[in-house]
Amino acid sequence: MSIIYGKRIRLRAVEREDVQKFHAWVNDPEVTRGLMLYLPMSMRDETDWFDGLAKRDPNQRPLAIEVHKGKAWKLIGNCGVFDIEMTNRSAELGIMIGDKAEWNKGYGSEAMTLLLRHGFETLNLNRIALRVYSENVRAVRSYEKAGFILEGRLRQAVYKHGTYDDVLLMSVLRSEWDSRNKEK
Repeated sequence: MSIIYGKRIRLRAVEREDVQKFHAWVNDPEVTRGLMLYLPMSMRDETDWFDGLAKRDPNQRPLAIEVHKGKAWKLIGNCGVFDIEMTNRSAELGIMIGDKAEWNKGYGSEAMTLLLRHGFETLNLNRIALRVYSENVRAVRSYEKAGFILEGRLRQAVYKHGTYDDVLLMSVLRSEWDSRNKEK
């Protein structure tokens, strides 16, 4: 797969040099608050994760999210398509904007839009879904902006930071994607 370009960001293959930043981000409680991670990760854990990527289906390998800053690109997070079901033409998406200095700038919505385009127009998927904690209001707004629609709620499905939280199920169908892009 080649690099996927958006207006302000690009999605590229994850490289070994990215692992150190990923390690810092997955050990930052503010970053992981909205993720399904709850234990510290060692550098060895992160390196083993990276080494295992080569064994994955290329369509399900994570992508680095970079922002164009002047003449250079700055790594701010990662995202990807996973749990692809070819029979049903469905998959899930995940994202982490780890660089907190780049939060609240719309990069998450743009990355999700690029992933949706990739999923529908390259992978020929029909349904793309995600799961998000209900307390992660910023992420929910970002996903809605990208076109995701709430389709369900798993009540008190996760225990994190001493409380139970609902998990929201959101998705976009190919017909909704096509309709939305014809309007633009």
